[in-house]
Amino acid sequence: MLSRSRWLPLAVAVLIVLALAGCGQQTQATPPVDEPMSDTYYIFDTIVTVKVYDSGMTKQNFNEIEQLLQKIDKEMNRQRPDSEISQVNKNAGQGGAIVSEETFGVVKTALDYAARTGGRFDPTVGPLVDLWGIGHEGAAVPGQASLSAALKLVGYQDASLDESSLRVTLARPGMSIDLGAIAKGYAADVIAKYLESRGFHQAIIDLGGNVLALGSRPDGSDWRIGIQDPGEERGNPLGVLELSDKTVVTSGIYERFFIQDNIVYHHILDTRTGCPVENNLLSVTIITDQSERADAMSTSVFALGLEEGMKFVEANDNMEAIFVTKNKKIYLSAGLKGKFELTREDYRLAEWE
Repeated sequence: MLSRSRWLPLAVAVLIVLALAGCGQQTQATPPVDEPMSDTYYIFDTIVTVKVYDSGMTKQNFNEIEQLLQKIDKEMNRQRPDSEISQVNKNAGQGGAIVSEETFGVVKTALDYAARTGGRFDPTVGPLVDLWGIGHEGAAVPGQASLSAALKLVGYQDASLDESSLRVTLARPGMSIDLGAIAKGYAADVIAKYLESRGFHQAIIDLGGNVLALGSRPDGSDWRIGIQDPGEERGNPLGVLELSDKTVVTSGIYERFFIQDNIVYHHILDTRTGCPVENNLLSVTIITDQSERADAMSTSVFALGLEEGMKFVEANDNMEAIFVTKNKKIYLSAGLKGKFELTREDYRLAEWE
C-alpha cells in the first residue's frame, strides 16, 4: 500500500542531492526559486521525495502526483494481492491476465531488456526473490533443492504478450513477474512527465536512490549529485557528478543484504545460479536520459561485472556508468571524464583499458 506524510523522516537515498537539494494541458511556467516546494510519499517499500524549484507548484499538484503513484502501485506492486501484476502471477500457467496499457508497456520493456542482456536482467525472477527473502525478516540461505526448483520457474522466454488484448501470460504455474528493478524508474519518468506538462522544468525526483534531475538548477548551472560510498552509512558520498536533465540510478551490494556464517548475501541475484551475483563490484551507477532504462540497466550491468558491463555501456548510446570495485577503485565510462569529482581519499580513479 502507498502512504504519504509530509513529516515522514527522510531516508537518505543511495544518491544524495548535494546542492539545491498526460495530465492536463501545459501551463505557463512561473519563475524558478532557490528553495524548493517538496513533498514525500511511500511506494514499493521506498520513500519518494519530489522537490520542485518553482513557486507555482501547489498542494493540488502534489496531490495529483500522489494519485499517479497510487495508480502505479496498484498496477505493478506484486506485494499487493489486488495489483495487476499479482493477477498475472496468480494465473501463471492458466492463461494469464489482461492488464492496463501502462503495466503492459513496463512488462514489455522489461522483457526487451531481458533479451538484450541475455537474462542478466529478468523480470521473471520472482520465485528466487521470494525464496531468498532478502530485505525481509527470516532471510536465510536456501537449500540446493529449493534453489533448483525456483530456477526452473525463472525464464523471460516463457513470458508472452498479446498486444491486441493487453494480456500477459506466464507459461508455468509458480512463475512470477517482479518489476521491482524497473518500476521505480518508470514512476520517476511518470512524475517528470507530469511536472513538465504543468510547466515545471526544474526538479529533483528521488525514489530511494533513483534520482531524476529535471532541467538544471535555478541559476542555470548543473545539479551536483553525490554518489554513495558503498562502504559507509547512507549519506556519505565518495564523489560528485555534475549534470542536467539526466537520471542517476545505483545498484549495490550494500542496499539490502543479510549475513549468515560470516558471509554477506546481497539482493542482486544471478538468474543462472539462483544465488547473489559474485564479482568484484560494490556498486554500479548508471546515468542516462530515462529513469526506467537506468533502473533496469543498473541491475543488469552490475550482474555483467566490470569488464562485460563496461563493454555493454560503451556499446549503448546515451548511457554512462560508474563502477566501484571491492578494492576501492572507481572506473568511469568515457563520457563521464571531467564530470565526476572524487571526494574520498581512500578511493582512487582507475583507467579502463
